[in-house]
Amino acid sequence: MASQTEDDSRSKWVRRLPIIAIAVVALVGAFTLRDYLSFETLSENREALIAFRDANYLATVLVFIAAYVAIVAFSLPGATIATLTGGFLFSTFPGALFNVTGATLGAICIFLAARWGLGDRLAARMDASDGMVSRIKQGIDENEWSILFLIRLVPAVPFFVANLVPAFVGVALWKFAVTTFFGIIPGAVVYTSVGAGLGEVFARGETPNLGIIFEPHILLPILGLCLLAALPIILKAVRGKKGI
Repeated sequence: MASQTEDDSRSKWVRRLPIIAIAVVALVGAFTLRDYLSFETLSENREALIAFRDANYLATVLVFIAAYVAIVAFSLPGATIATLTGGFLFSTFPGALFNVTGATLGAICIFLAARWGLGDRLAARMDASDGMVSRIKQGIDENEWSILFLIRLVPAVPFFVANLVPAFVGVALWKFAVTTFFGIIPGAVVYTSVGAGLGEVFARGETPNLGIIFEPHILLPILGLCLLAALPIILKAVRGKKGI
């Protein structure tokens, strides 16, 4: 009996190792990489990056996507800079495709780590619980597609939060992957297009306008997509009140 308990305890720690490793790397990276994954670093190395891209295009694409996956998977600082770099090196398209691919693969990595370490148990406890927690879980289950798209589309939701919450509430991997890929496209295209224009920004000695996503001509269409994603939830609420 004691041996079984020890095995169970050891198994729990083994399952939690990936999410623990991510947390440790994220903490270390927050203090050690912030000065390297920055706009200034991109500006200082832009000529070398362009030369390497021109000489080794496919290798540059693969290295870039791999680096983006690592940044997202380990919640490292510099995701915005990576997106700008994608636009700077590869233009808006296919730069946006490379950015979305890297971000989605990185998000899947952290999603699986969280699911494997904690997600299944948390989801089971939420299913078995009563009161507010149970209602939240039920609401997410009934509106998964809408909520998953919303947390990707709303600019105020931190990316790592949108990666962890679905894992903790038992969302299927394929739904998470699909909504992540398509849900981040609007924001990715905006920042990739900013990156595509960095050559002129560098020439003027300026910094890019990262607040562009909150300007009306950008924000309003994204909010329109948010409303579209929320429409099924709104319709369900209206029908429920009418007793339909």
